[in-house]
Amino acid sequence: MATLFDVITVTSFAGLVLAFFQFSDRETRTLVYFMLASIVFAVANQVGNAGHFVLATGLILAGTVFAVLVIKR
Repeated sequence: MATLFDVITVTSFAGLVLAFFQFSDRETRTLVYFMLASIVFAVANQVGNAGHFVLATGLILAGTVFAVLVIKR
């Protein structure tokens, strides 16, 4: 993990895993939603490493908000 975006996105992905096992109903639909959020985190990591900090930050926030909304459902 060489950059700040590596640390943030890997931590966010670990948070998704913990949220899935601790706070969700463990249905396939919830897993698919979390997979979408994890893809957003992966894209944010690549975009952030390419130097587009604002876009990467927006993607990380969007993925986090989406995961929170899925859990609150």
